[in-house]
Amino acid sequence: MSKRKTIDAFFKKKDVSNSKIRTPVAVETNVNTSMPDEHPSKCPKLQSEEIDRDPGTRKQICEFPINKQDEIRRAYLINGPYQPEDIVYPYNNDTDRRRFQPLWFTSHKDWLEYSPSTDALYCLPCYLFSKKPIGRPGSDVFISTGFNNWKKVKDGMNCPLISHEGKEPKSPHKIAVKCCEDLQNYSRHIDKLIEKQTSKELENNRLRLKTSIECARWLAFQACAFRGHDESLDSKNRGNFIELIKFTSTFNDKVSSVVLENAPGNAKYTSPTIQKEILHILANNVRNAIHEEIGDAKFCIFVDEARDESKREQMAIILRFVDKEDTTALTIKNEICAVFSRYNLHIENIQGQGYDGATLFLKDCPYAYYVHCMAHRLQLALVTASREVKDVHQFFDHLVNIINIVVGSSKRSDELQHAQAEQVENMIASNEIEIGRGANQIGTLQRAGDTRWGSHFQSICSLIKMFDTTCKVINTISEEWANYKQRGDVEGAYQVLTSFEFILILHLMKEIMGITNVLCQALQQQSQDLLNAMHLVSTTKSLIQKLRDNGWEPLLASVISFCEQHEIDIPDMNARYTKGRGRYRRQDDDLTMEHHFRIDIFTVAIDFQLQELKSRFCELTKVIRLVLTFAVSTATTERAFSAMKLLKTRLRNRMEDELMADNMIV
Repeated sequence: MSKRKTIDAFFKKKDVSNSKIRTPVAVETNVNTSMPDEHPSKCPKLQSEEIDRDPGTRKQICEFPINKQDEIRRAYLINGPYQPEDIVYPYNNDTDRRRFQPLWFTSHKDWLEYSPSTDALYCLPCYLFSKKPIGRPGSDVFISTGFNNWKKVKDGMNCPLISHEGKEPKSPHKIAVKCCEDLQNYSRHIDKLIEKQTSKELENNRLRLKTSIECARWLAFQACAFRGHDESLDSKNRGNFIELIKFTSTFNDKVSSVVLENAPGNAKYTSPTIQKEILHILANNVRNAIHEEIGDAKFCIFVDEARDESKREQMAIILRFVDKEDTTALTIKNEICAVFSRYNLHIENIQGQGYDGATLFLKDCPYAYYVHCMAHRLQLALVTASREVKDVHQFFDHLVNIINIVVGSSKRSDELQHAQAEQVENMIASNEIEIGRGANQIGTLQRAGDTRWGSHFQSICSLIKMFDTTCKVINTISEEWANYKQRGDVEGAYQVLTSFEFILILHLMKEIMGITNVLCQALQQQSQDLLNAMHLVSTTKSLIQKLRDNGWEPLLASVISFCEQHEIDIPDMNARYTKGRGRYRRQDDDLTMEHHFRIDIFTVAIDFQLQELKSRFCELTKVIRLVLTFAVSTATTERAFSAMKLLKTRLRNRMEDELMADNMIV
């Protein structure tokens, strides 16, 4: 298989002077074969001892040196078929009295030749381009032996002259005639074509390729698909790549004159292979620029993984440096090592490593400080702390159950949104809420993730916002379901939802999460350095401490107001708190309802949050270079996966890994 040509190689102009393509050389004596674009009839007649005009005595073409054969052929073609008319043609014998007739030259003037020495007929094209005689009877009659059976010439369609030409387009005679035409058409020879590839053609090729490159670059930057479902000429939409080239050509006549249908069939630069090659070159340029910018500087690595639209595991590797920048731990390490090897980066130069989980290079590079993603650590800390308080732990279990009941099916979700729309209309009619662009949008309850603190906050906020409609949907479900077990589960969820303790924890967690979620978002928005991250953590701890010291009274007032608005029973805060139910109930004379709510829930929940923040985030003082290179958030890798979701969509889920990587790099 021939070696595949690249785009760059196409534009390397060939040196015709040193080319292996043989240019014509002159025949030794007075043979002028320069004839660059001249018609053979305008060239002088040949006078050479090697050129014998008599077909009966001349040497066969195969007897000439191989490097002279084309020149000999040109010499014979310049003179044309040998057709002497000023001689006496002899009779073949005394009985038949038949001889050659000069009128035959007229009917076969392009090829028929007569030899006075042998009194026979020959074919010039077949002589010039016939192969060496194969010995088959009749195969060399018009080439070397000659034809002189005159009585058969007037035998109608059986005339040997007519049968020699042949009826088929691929007859030996017609093939020889075509070879003569090609040899005479000197301006079409490949060496001549290469010489005529002017700078204008090169300019057009470059303009055409530049247009394809710029269109590919733009589509890659915008995370757009390249291909179309139907890219044929009569398609109304030929895909983003071709349509963008068409759009570009409407503003530039030069571009319009060289692209798409105005481009040569073998150099359109729009095929899928060319598109991938362009994108791969752009991506490699970016990779090489990153490699050159790093140089020998110290760097840290950040790695994360996620599933793409086709459920394939994809991994993002981020390099952070000081300016002059199967997914198990073992699998990730092997992939990182492969990338380092490819781009000549050394593990011993790692000074820091940040991931969502495991330390990978402590054995290979023990002085590569490991910093767990601070944003991820914070979310884990807050979720863990919330589960340490029994009442808060039960609250989140109830919250998940309530949301699953309400939005567990598309029918219930539709009922929730319909009830919410009715509520908004009634509140607008009674002037309870204002109208405006983007206000009062219809939403749904948000499910909380296992380790994402922000999703818990969104879940709580959505329930507070849609509390009335949620209660209405749960009541509707309870009335419609005939299954007693399911009805019991729904009624139990409703009792929990409308309890004072649930409402108290609902608002308490909203206050705590409102503070901590700001920190989570700040750490996720950019790759924070250590000092800035610790400052954010310190600010968060101060705000939570302020909530602990001064936040109980405002919180209680807000909860009581909410309960009154939604007709929820409010307990007597001075009454004795009773634990358990039925015969297992027990009362502590020293424990009031307010003490339970304020100390056992409010204070303990906040204290666990503060304890987690203090224990998980220590004050760090590092060398300046380490502070500059370390990052405590893998937000950059998360943003890479956000870009992946834009690129590999449901309609593009068969995209190859290399093509997707090139798109993401650009």
